[in-house]
Amino acid sequence: MSPDVSVDDLLGFLAAGTSPYHAVAEVAARLDAAGFTQVDLAEPWSPAGLGYVVRGGAIIAWALPPGTEPWTPFRLVGAHTDSPNLRLKPHPDLHRAGWAQLGVEVYGGALWNSWLDRDLGLSGRLAVADGSDRLREVLVRVDEPLCRIPQLAIHLDRGVNEAGLKLDPQVHLTPVWGAGPAARSDVVAFLAGRAGVRPGQVLGWDVMLHDLTPPSRLGGLGELISAARLDNLVSCWAATTALVGTTTAPEPGRHASVVSLFDHEEVGSTTATGADGALLEHVLERLVSARGGSRDDLLRAYAGSVCASADMAHATHPNYPERHDLAHPVVVGGGPVVKVNASQRYATDATTAAVFVQACERAGIPHQAFVSRNDQPCGSTIGPLTAARLGIATVDVGVPQLSMHSARELCGAEDPIWFARALGAFLQG
Repeated sequence: MSPDVSVDDLLGFLAAGTSPYHAVAEVAARLDAAGFTQVDLAEPWSPAGLGYVVRGGAIIAWALPPGTEPWTPFRLVGAHTDSPNLRLKPHPDLHRAGWAQLGVEVYGGALWNSWLDRDLGLSGRLAVADGSDRLREVLVRVDEPLCRIPQLAIHLDRGVNEAGLKLDPQVHLTPVWGAGPAARSDVVAFLAGRAGVRPGQVLGWDVMLHDLTPPSRLGGLGELISAARLDNLVSCWAATTALVGTTTAPEPGRHASVVSLFDHEEVGSTTATGADGALLEHVLERLVSARGGSRDDLLRAYAGSVCASADMAHATHPNYPERHDLAHPVVVGGGPVVKVNASQRYATDATTAAVFVQACERAGIPHQAFVSRNDQPCGSTIGPLTAARLGIATVDVGVPQLSMHSARELCGAEDPIWFARALGAFLQG
């Protein structure tokens, strides 16, 4: 199946991924359509050529071309499915001053002010009991204006424009979702009804708020994309598109292509589905052993492997140029970004950067470089984690954007298309 490398397809992907679990479901549906087969982590494996595994908000997929030996090196692309947001607490129902409210917890490094005065829906997963010992996960998604976090009127905060907005996340980020004595007071029962299960069946939940404004093109020429969760669903879309593309013209025996989309990057990755967990390591080991390989074959494969850690990058902000190293401008519409940090907040080195630059050149697309100012702390991503855990050479790359970690972000329309093509060239070596 030839992948759809278009802005409209990306917008559809962004709209579908309102939670990590919904993003994984969308990726799985695309892999199914391309001939991939889901494999159960708890069952024995046979060496399927096109396969994937799912655990919660993480998905790992692979394409093993004909002729791959157990020691065949991997070309990996890693990304993450989660984004900063607000998530329901275990006891979410609150009542204050005649309002029905939702108790939420901040997830990741969200820009709190960007969640104010937006119509918000709810999505995520419910843990549902079907019997005394049987549990299953049910996805739930309500794309309706259920709640809103109202900002304090300027009449009651006269100095806000001069002094800046100050928010206490425990007090000021509590959404309202009803009013008066008839206000709904049981959000879990409401979600259970939308999921088609009885409230008493719901024993746990991972549910989060999402912005209801659809992803869209922006600008006089439509040259920009405005959407929630660009960080990091753009990379998930590009990686999935690239992997599907490798199945149309595989090169026998040269590389085994793997895409690993982790959860929990925004909170440190140290979980069973995060990049600092053992999930990827276990999957790669089982791919080797399913083809009759040994531990030595696995380590041989690691030694020749390269990983592209795909996460969004900072474009140079026109209103805050002093926050950037202006000797290294990053422009929207300038192509994918290779991210460099001497303190290894990114895992890029000279050799891995060259591998990705060669992939861009083969794909016929431009590329650029990002480095932080010496007086500006540098962020990080999954690249150093997977590089250290597996000992696999890694390059950190991404698409430039503004408003990272806002409830709604901004990037160029052409850059994600170029990124998908660059990752496709990278995977095919």
